[in-house]
Amino acid sequence: MIQRLTILSTLKAAIQRSRVVVLSGPRQCGKTTLARELLSEDSVNYFDLEDPASLARLDEPMTALRPLKGLVVVDEVQRRPDLFPVLR
Repeated sequence: MIQRLTILSTLKAAIQRSRVVVLSGPRQCGKTTLARELLSEDSVNYFDLEDPASLARLDEPMTALRPLKGLVVVDEVQRRPDLFPVLR
């Protein structure tokens, strides 16, 4: 638990320093769980690109992302490499 709190603290600090933060690591190591801890349960700022509804919301990425405030999480972003320039 202490290590997880340290990682979460480090992640929050990184978010304060940079507009874009990437969580990378092996499958099933807890990246999504960690990212979800930073948002409320019902946040519209979470996109899971393995979910068809989230994919549909990003058909027009600028239209979907521009009005969002605060932290935005895009899980499985590697499925839509065309989003990288938009997310910068």
